[in-house]
Amino acid sequence: MSGRAVLLTGSLGLGHDMPALSIAGLLGRHGWQTRSLNSMSLLGHSYGAAGQRVFGSLIAVPGLYDGLHFAHLRSGSRVASLLDRWSSARVVPALRAELDRAPADLVVSVFATGAAAAARLKREAPARRTVVLCPDVGAHRLWVTEGTDLFLVTSSAAAASVRRFLPRARIAVIPMPVRAEFYAAPSKEQARAALGIPWDAPCALVIDSGWGFGRVADSVAQLAAAGVHVLAVAGRQPALETQYRALARAAHRVHPFGFSDRVPELMAASDVVIALPGASTCAEARTVGRPLMLLDVMPGHGRDNLLHELELGGAGVCGATPAAVTAATLALLEDGPPPASPNHSARRWEPAFETACRQIGLDLDRHELAEARSR
Repeated sequence: MSGRAVLLTGSLGLGHDMPALSIAGLLGRHGWQTRSLNSMSLLGHSYGAAGQRVFGSLIAVPGLYDGLHFAHLRSGSRVASLLDRWSSARVVPALRAELDRAPADLVVSVFATGAAAAARLKREAPARRTVVLCPDVGAHRLWVTEGTDLFLVTSSAAAASVRRFLPRARIAVIPMPVRAEFYAAPSKEQARAALGIPWDAPCALVIDSGWGFGRVADSVAQLAAAGVHVLAVAGRQPALETQYRALARAAHRVHPFGFSDRVPELMAASDVVIALPGASTCAEARTVGRPLMLLDVMPGHGRDNLLHELELGGAGVCGATPAAVTAATLALLEDGPPPASPNHSARRWEPAFETACRQIGLDLDRHELAEARSR
């Protein structure tokens, strides 16, 4: 009998969907049946939509989301506990109904709200394994709830942040999950030939992760005017895609894309990837072997993640204004990227994920739930 897994994601940006797709792909190759649930949708239509609007308002005001994240979520204040109880009161019943309708042997959460709900349902189904993958360099309070069998993190700093709230948590440090397509990306020459990019021209990939920070279209225009071919990916922002396509009609160096499944090919064609410091995008670029120019504009956990990515090396940082993006990118293209850490290289994450699962008695090949090893 095939194993059955539920992946809990969230519709705030794309940083949660990408690792969920990676994990679903791995489980599928092992014969598991998987389905994904959006944690924001589990809040209910009105609450989910309201939550997205509130979050969008918070990150739009400089310092506001920073205050919530650093003073409350990361420290685990009373405000964080209230937010946790409020969301769980709505998500837990909805998730319970989903699992009653279609039972699962494994729940993997890549979104904090889903992680808290799955952990609270653990006592109702002790045999069901609950796994959390936190893609950030620090796990805030809503990520960490008693009842989670295994926390997967990508750094020792993240592991310590989990133990801040659960000192005896079972934790495994693994490489960031990356979809198989990135390991099979074409060569730069092949990618440029397919995209019509001159083989000797400077080329940058500008990729938006769904947040819409900064004057991205203006940055694309300035880069193109400076002689750089720009692969401009708008993601799930139709208005931004429209701007890119308008730019492309006037500037032949702008190559517009909407939501695209060609990102591995686009990264392969580029000399540098310009993006927010999201763990998924950074891991994908490093897997393809491309340096990063990271925008220092994402509040809260984005500030922690930025410092972590810079420490790993192979990345630069700039402000979000068009002039800052252009100047920093041209300097990187001329001088080369900062050196990467000698201990960091693109490693396949699947073996580490499979080994971690065996710690909780989960054999992906046999689809068996054995007795978990003691801590």
